[in-house]
Amino acid sequence: MPQVKIGVLISGSGTNLQSLIDNVESGSIKGVISLVISNKKDVYGLERAKKHNIHAVYLNAKDYENFDKYNDALIEELKNHGVELVVLAGYLKILTSKFIEEYRNRIINIHPSLIPSFSGKGYYGIKVHEAVIDYGVKISGATVHFVDEGADTGPIIIQEAVEVKSDDTAVTLQQKILQIEHKILPLAVKYYSEGKIQISGRKIKIKE
Repeated sequence: MPQVKIGVLISGSGTNLQSLIDNVESGSIKGVISLVISNKKDVYGLERAKKHNIHAVYLNAKDYENFDKYNDALIEELKNHGVELVVLAGYLKILTSKFIEEYRNRIINIHPSLIPSFSGKGYYGIKVHEAVIDYGVKISGATVHFVDEGADTGPIIIQEAVEVKSDDTAVTLQQKILQIEHKILPLAVKYYSEGKIQISGRKIKIKE
């Protein structure tokens, strides 16, 4: 198969981006990261991209007339770089239905819980882990899924669980789950790059 051209959207330091870069450079992912876009200006994720000679762009939503125009600019930038797969690696903006339709079943997101638990509107970043600790659940984890028009509602590609121990805090749990994220996000992208993901409604099968 030809190499998949990947575009990564970020909003922060880009540790998940780094895991993707490492797996591309090792040859595990049969693809190339053609573009990194951040909606925030001085984030380390942009520096990570530049260090690996990946084209990196900052697009500020406030520079556009409305949110639709901002998403149109994202689409244009991705198309200009031939992007076939969009990966949301800690990207904290909602995508428009036009964007999602443009890249239907070609947008992958990582979420720091076992969806459908602790997911949807308001559940992002450390807030997820605070909610997990407050609720007293014994297991949490991370989920990689395709993006649809809902919030964290798209078909699930991979999930991995981690035990929530009695002495865990939101911060320690976040660190444990980040380790899982750094494993399963590149794995999902690897499966995509190898053409192994089969979608049937809500269900996904990984071909052997």
